[in-house]
Amino acid sequence: MAGKTVTRADLSEALHEEIGLSRQECAGLVERVLDMIVETLERGETVKLSGFGVFQVRDKRARMGRNPKTGEPAAIVPRRVISFRASQLMKAKVDGAGS
Repeated sequence: MAGKTVTRADLSEALHEEIGLSRQECAGLVERVLDMIVETLERGETVKLSGFGVFQVRDKRARMGRNPKTGEPAAIVPRRVISFRASQLMKAKVDGAGS
């Protein structure tokens, strides 16, 4: 059940067809929205898109892990990761689409 990957260009084209702005204006809108999400996450803030989901930055602490090839212990450095939690509405739509 492999599907097509949707790109920025696809989003811009869909906006162009839906609302009729120029392709360049639509591409700018898509870029600005994505930039705003990234800028917000860089500041450590949460991005909540109602009916879609929540993007959050989480701090992972340093810990000891193992090299999967050799089994040797290896230090894992602290880092920041982005997590996404889909809204219940999105989960229901995606689940219903698979039926």
